[in-house]
Amino acid sequence: QNTDTLIVANDEGSMYEITPKGEIISRHKLGKYDLEGVICENDKVIFAVEGGSLLKVNRKSFKIQELKINGFKFNKKSGIEGIAKIGDFYYLSIQAKKKKKNAKLLIVKIGNNYTKIKDIINHGIIDSAGMEYHNKKLYIVSDKKDKLYIYNIKTNSVEKKIKLDKFAQEGITFDNSGNIFLADDDGAVFRYTKKELGIK
Repeated sequence: QNTDTLIVANDEGSMYEITPKGEIISRHKLGKYDLEGVICENDKVIFAVEGGSLLKVNRKSFKIQELKINGFKFNKKSGIEGIAKIGDFYYLSIQAKKKKKNAKLLIVKIGNNYTKIKDIINHGIIDSAGMEYHNKKLYIVSDKKDKLYIYNIKTNSVEKKIKLDKFAQEGITFDNSGNIFLADDDGAVFRYTKKELGIK
């Protein structure tokens, strides 16, 4: 928010800063990390790593700190695919390709050198590939279903399902001008207005 730019990451461990029009401002190779989602804060960005960790990256020095998440069994069929921050907690969406019972949210507290799982919620959204917290709701995209789910964390229920164009949905964020950005796993970012998708 303080730069009006977007941070985009890839499975090969690189992060890009781009303008809302798609111009690349900078690129940084962070290492061999499968980066799946990002939280942008004033002094750092925090990436979700599919295999079960969070990567804290200083925005000025690009110094990296990896925090492993213990207490949950991660694998290729149930890795982290989305991240959102609500208050002091980080919500991590666990991908489940087939079984709704495996589609979960981990609620995690992080400190300087530790992580702790505070709660686990079953949200039942198959193939949750990206997530964002906006206007007190979680917005979760499903690649397999080509849908955007609006999820109420107070009632732990899906409030609305929005059909998306068919592409490989992988990430989601909003700007302050009524636009919603959806990352495509094939290397693009699609921009819609909230009105186009029927979002208030």
